[in-house]
Amino acid sequence: MTLLAAVLGYSLYDAKTVNENQQAVINAKVEELASARVRLDSIGLQIDSKIAEIKQLGGKIEELEATKAQLEQDKDGLKQVNSFSARKYETKISNYIALLTIKDEEIVELKKQNGILVAENKNLSTENLTLNSENSTLKVIKKTLSDSVSQYSVKNKELSAKVNMAASLKAQDVQVFAISAKGKQRETGSYRTYQVDKIRVNFSLATNPITKLGEKVIFARILDPEGAILSDNAMGSGTFNLFGKDAIYSAKQQIQYSNTNQFVDILYVRGGVEYKKGRYAVELYSEGYKIGEGSFEVK
Repeated sequence: MTLLAAVLGYSLYDAKTVNENQQAVINAKVEELASARVRLDSIGLQIDSKIAEIKQLGGKIEELEATKAQLEQDKDGLKQVNSFSARKYETKISNYIALLTIKDEEIVELKKQNGILVAENKNLSTENLTLNSENSTLKVIKKTLSDSVSQYSVKNKELSAKVNMAASLKAQDVQVFAISAKGKQRETGSYRTYQVDKIRVNFSLATNPITKLGEKVIFARILDPEGAILSDNAMGSGTFNLFGKDAIYSAKQQIQYSNTNQFVDILYVRGGVEYKKGRYAVELYSEGYKIGEGSFEVK
């Protein structure tokens, strides 16, 4: 599944246009792989059961053993994501099921030859034991299938998270400027308290062919030297969802992402409150991901 994430991620990065259905394609591919793996696991359990039963009845098991070895190769083949074909595996699975049906008939014939069927008809307790054994096998198969589906569900979520992260915005060349109360802008990165009335955060958005175009909201969090978030609701601050929890932001900017290496400005106005001396950190977030950071100093 890790290999699947790498190959699909690379293919999506290499695309020249954004495919709005990329998540549906990835989910469909994962579901096909999961379905094939679960069905092959179930068939493998049935082959093991029939090998044991035919061996006990004195029958030949070479064909089933060879089939089990081939099935394991087919399961390993699921790791080759690029060459995976749902139609090809459907044919393989149909052939395995056909073989199991033939082996069921052989088992019936072997039981007749050994007089087991006659004994079963005369002995209800023996029949009950057989049924109980079959029920136990079915329970094992059911649990195995349930565990497999759960594992692939987790892998699917991990894959989706990796694709979403790869498609997130990336802020580059983050710069923090100070604007004085008289409107004079300074760009040194280190400012005296009287020079700082407003903070302007400037950066560009890296091009990314798998980032969805359209409206985006970018949140800026400014942390003072003690780690507290600067905010003033009256001046545009508020909260946003970050990792499933409400987080405070200092300022935000709504943009139309065009994948053209566009520049973005975010202005934070504190309302005349003097800045403490020390180093400040600036964090940028969008769509639940941290997309960049910067810093500045107040002397």
